Amino acid sequence: MNKGYAVYCDADPFFYDAPHRTAPGTHAADSRYAAALLPVPTGWQRGESGDWLALRPLDAALPPQGWKIHVSACLDNAESVLERVREHCLERGVAFKFVPSRYLLHQRNAKYADRAGSGKFITVYPADERQFERLAGDLAELLAAEPGPRILSDLRLGDSPVHVRYGSFTRRNCYDDNGELRPAVANPEGVLVPDLRGPVFQVPDWVTVPEFLRPHVDARATVTLADIPYTVESALHFSNGGGVYRARDTRTGELVVLKEARPHAGLAADGADAVTRLHRERRALESLSGLSCTPEVRAGFTVADHHFLALEYLDGKPLNTFFARRHPLIEADPGRRRLAEYTEWALGIHARVEQAVADVHARGVVFNDLHLFNIMVRDNGRVALLDFEAAHHVDEPGRQTVAHPGFVAPPGRQGTAVDRYALACLRLALFLPLTSLLALDRRKAEHLADVVSRHFPVPRAFLDAAVDEITGATAARPTAARRSGQRFVPVEPGDWPTSRESMTAAIHASATPTREDRLFPGDVAQFATAGGGLSFGYGAAGVLYALAESCAERAEGEEQWLLDRTKEPPSGMPLGFHDGLAGTAWTLDYLGHRDRALDLTGLLLDHPLEDLAADLHSGTAGVGLTLDSLAASTGETALRTAALRCAELSARSIPDDAPDLRPGGRRRAGLLYGATGSALLFLRLYERTGDTALLDLARTALRRDLSCCVRGAGGALQVDEGWRTMPYLGAGSVGIGMVLDDYLAHRADEQFEQARTEIVRAAQAMFYAQPGLYRGVAGMVLYLGRTTATGPGTGPQAVRRQIDALAWHAMSYRGRLAFPGEQMMRLSMDLSTGTAGCLLALASVRGDRPAGLPFLASPRQRPRPTSRSRQGP
Repeated sequence: MNKGYAVYCDADPFFYDAPHRTAPGTHAADSRYAAALLPVPTGWQRGESGDWLALRPLDAALPPQGWKIHVSACLDNAESVLERVREHCLERGVAFKFVPSRYLLHQRNAKYADRAGSGKFITVYPADERQFERLAGDLAELLAAEPGPRILSDLRLGDSPVHVRYGSFTRRNCYDDNGELRPAVANPEGVLVPDLRGPVFQVPDWVTVPEFLRPHVDARATVTLADIPYTVESALHFSNGGGVYRARDTRTGELVVLKEARPHAGLAADGADAVTRLHRERRALESLSGLSCTPEVRAGFTVADHHFLALEYLDGKPLNTFFARRHPLIEADPGRRRLAEYTEWALGIHARVEQAVADVHARGVVFNDLHLFNIMVRDNGRVALLDFEAAHHVDEPGRQTVAHPGFVAPPGRQGTAVDRYALACLRLALFLPLTSLLALDRRKAEHLADVVSRHFPVPRAFLDAAVDEITGATAARPTAARRSGQRFVPVEPGDWPTSRESMTAAIHASATPTREDRLFPGDVAQFATAGGGLSFGYGAAGVLYALAESCAERAEGEEQWLLDRTKEPPSGMPLGFHDGLAGTAWTLDYLGHRDRALDLTGLLLDHPLEDLAADLHSGTAGVGLTLDSLAASTGETALRTAALRCAELSARSIPDDAPDLRPGGRRRAGLLYGATGSALLFLRLYERTGDTALLDLARTALRRDLSCCVRGAGGALQVDEGWRTMPYLGAGSVGIGMVLDDYLAHRADEQFEQARTEIVRAAQAMFYAQPGLYRGVAGMVLYLGRTTATGPGTGPQAVRRQIDALAWHAMSYRGRLAFPGEQMMRLSMDLSTGTAGCLLALASVRGDRPAGLPFLASPRQRPRPTSRSRQGP
């Protein structure tokens, strides 16, 4: 689970939304600091953006970058700190901004908040280095006694909550070495380079650290783990509260787990910081000492202000890893014996976990955070429970404060009832790990139980007991679904065109035309970059395309919304197809708004393209396909020339020694981020020009991505990411398979024929964790309906099976069919992760005319190349 999604769940019960958009009248929205409600002083201007409120003198002339000051604070002293810093800055005419509410400060310091931005409560912008030195000293003295979390990206001044770093004052962006859009600063030559904001203090090479900061730099360097009796061998996990490490006791040679806790950081729902929770865990484990199902405490110590707990190292694997290793539904046809063997194993695991929880309860402790990741299956088959930082005594009052979204109990459950609820969720999750959907609607438990009972020989009473516990039903008062006989899913996805009308109605009902930032709710990526809510991948453009391509009802007002917001696109909007200007321009042309499309294309061409990655998602492959398409529809030779230039730039990434590596040294592969996107550009240009050199480039690009693939169970070919293998349409092998099909329509290749046969097998699993187009079941539906491969696993029956599996994820929004997005904690309507993508996939196999992705039309619509041959890029 990507814990970063949790912060986007509070603002809306159905959809991901930015934390600062929490509805008025809620506790979160009503927690604004008094300073945020005061009138703007004379001669000052006020602006609010995201979770920041800024005040700036009208006559202030700030540099674009330089040394800036960050002040951190705890929840209890934040209001006092803000009042003093505000007064200090107003008296001296210094621009500053601050987080305007207790709720937003809590979210910024929460356990799974971004570590690089954690702790930043107030930012002060000195006009020059002289003022910087004076302000930094004054504020450090003013706040000397105040506690606050350490800001990892900054240099802390003594023991004060005042931190400093060199960086950008204004919003500027550039592309890094991997083609990712990053905040930028200008180097001495005026070239924008990434403004590094990682969880360590860094200064650009050309910047000299002011002399008054040297003692603080030296003090920081003296803090090490050299004097502790443990050697850290590897990092197991990081959160905003600290790290978890595998280490070895240098005195005995024993392996241990070291848990680190940062003070005032990593806050839980009750405001407890990581240190408080670490000591909670120590007390709980010491009271459980001697149990075989919990680790023993070895020691506790402090380094600087970081607290550590050394625990017994338990051999084995977390229970969640066993799903990928042995679950039968990852196979195409597991057979009755395989299903029975797994069922026996899963029931045994649940019984042992249930006993472990009972043993913990017998000692007077409530675990409070039971889920698949916190259960260790040991090498000898026994189970152990991990991570007791949320545990408390059975008689202590209080609600659950830290929990996995797929196992979090309803608000009214406390004490041992919290663990009983999690055990009920575990009954379903062992067979179908979709319990995150219960956070949206707990009635989904009945539907999941029905799916499990259809595929596994599980006693129905075992499942019914879970459903009753989750929904709060009893034998005398059964669940509403069971009592009425109604189906949970509003309409089966395969019931076309009824499902189309239902999904279309859900999409229209979700629209927010009064908002400037987005029209349709989608993935959190909408908030990651400027214009994310307009984009093809996650915003309005992709949803409007899916509606039109599936012949669904179109709403003129929704297209007008996109037209209105693209008159002046947001400053800093990326250039790419899925995340920026290119995809939005292409979609507007597709919808019949050519003039606006060409306006955006003009903006696109005003930017240098050399720094872009070569990929389809954000880079030159997507931009080139856009330009080529518009050149074909308009006859503009300048667009055709620019498209060929994109092909030249994309071709640079094809050699094996090209710097196209992710952290860890592995190349990115697949349709959206790998060389396959470039291969698609080369193919489409080949079909336009007949230049066989382009076809040669496509072959080289595809071979490059196939070299990143491995064969898994059953001979399925999948992209190897080092710690997992990926079959999906976006970053997995199925996306490569789509472009292989198109290549093989033009030229025979024995290696490619074999590869696409093995990729078909990757689309045969009975279960995929998510429903989305690029990382889930919908992508398998679209691929299997489009592929020209033949043989086992292709054809209508394979497509029908995946459509049936799509129903497992189906939810209801206002009585209409909808689907959850990434991480499945909220619904999504976008193309990449949500309902629009599912709609497009179903339209590709059920529609009156073949629907498909841009530049990947149905084989029936594929153009043939001209007969010319000339030198390619």
